[in-house]
Amino acid sequence: MSEPLEAQFAAGSPAKLRRVLGLWDLIIIGIVIIQPIAPFGIYGVISNEARGHVVTTILIAMVAMLFTAISYGKMARAYPSAGSAYTYVGQELNPALGYVTGWAIVMDYILNPLICTILCAKLTRNILPSIPLLVLVIFYAGAFTLLNLRGIKTSARINDVMAAGMTIVVIVFFAFVIRFLWDMHAYGAGFFTHPFYDASSFSYGGVFRGTSVAVLTYIGFDAISTFSEEVENPRRNIMLATVLVCVITGVLSSLEVYAAQLIWGNAPFPADQVESAFPLVAQKAGGFFLFQLINFTMLVANVGSGMGSQLGAARLLYGMGRSNGIPKKFFGFIDSKNHVPRNNVLFVGAIALVGSIAMKYDYGEGANLLNFGALLAFMGVNIAALVRYFFRSRERTIFDLIFPLIGFAVCALLWFNLSHLALKLGVIWMAIGIAYGAIKTRGFQSNLVNFDVPADE
Repeated sequence: MSEPLEAQFAAGSPAKLRRVLGLWDLIIIGIVIIQPIAPFGIYGVISNEARGHVVTTILIAMVAMLFTAISYGKMARAYPSAGSAYTYVGQELNPALGYVTGWAIVMDYILNPLICTILCAKLTRNILPSIPLLVLVIFYAGAFTLLNLRGIKTSARINDVMAAGMTIVVIVFFAFVIRFLWDMHAYGAGFFTHPFYDASSFSYGGVFRGTSVAVLTYIGFDAISTFSEEVENPRRNIMLATVLVCVITGVLSSLEVYAAQLIWGNAPFPADQVESAFPLVAQKAGGFFLFQLINFTMLVANVGSGMGSQLGAARLLYGMGRSNGIPKKFFGFIDSKNHVPRNNVLFVGAIALVGSIAMKYDYGEGANLLNFGALLAFMGVNIAALVRYFFRSRERTIFDLIFPLIGFAVCALLWFNLSHLALKLGVIWMAIGIAYGAIKTRGFQSNLVNFDVPADE
């Protein structure tokens, strides 16, 4: 077993990476990171915002992510080393803009454990309804923190098994859906097209608000670029894998939510059950058994995601701390016994607990706020690709102009359609980061930090 990454950094001898990953290895990694049940948790939030047009929002989000994925792939050609949005923006545009992009990424990492804590607590309530939600939130925030403090990791093999298990559950769900819909042809062709467009409930504003949340379905595809130093022929395979993962995720997610909409229609979900929307759909299609199967699958997936994202956030903060971008004494500390950034794990765990309570366990607002930083980073990558391949390259084509502009424009439109609370809190977060960076560097006259985002969560 290799030495823990943090211990290697602390010893001053970072790991040497080998180029052993092929195209299909990258595609599998991307699907595992995103998860085959990606839209299950946010289905109810999107459905209520878009008045039932969930499949439409998933497809629009896929278009936005495809153009952004192309930009990621092209920037990976230019910088075939472990990195991400902050690297591309910082190297291609300006180090200060790279710092701002990195600060937005920090928000994503920190908020992911928060929304997983809320979702796990509410899914557990479906199994044990007598336990108060506050108790469950405290339990999951504490459990994620304690397990990560002990240095427990989820191996890649376990992730593969979980992904296979989730795929089987999706197949079971489709089998029940087909049985439920077998005689629905009697309703006419309109019944099967309403999930895409229903004139009685369609609203452009609602669809765009829903799409701003639907982007969360694809969050994680950009992590493929962080494996650049371990990929055979990264200048080709990073782009192909990123685009293919977006397409596969979009197609599978669209089929899942299309099936759910055929069963449920465009009726709104109760505010206190919005996180359990997909299990409720499953219950209508397959009764108590399918409800509990989907509910348990979502719970297990989000427990793994919550633990992994908390450790990923702690490692990111550690990388910033040891580079002295944020107070090194606190954030750059490594526990000598378990080789984990203990202070950061506790810090992120506290944010997950306090944030869940402060947001009144509102999963939808947490998802909106997480996408605030993600969409900013995506816009930055599209602009970086535009500058490098259209304005600076001698071999530019019209596609080097159109693709990143479309990616930027759609991401910007979705960003402006985030909830007012998410925009307000996000702006406050960015203002704090920019003010801190400006003060420390005397107006960004020097580089604040070389962001060291971990290659795995």
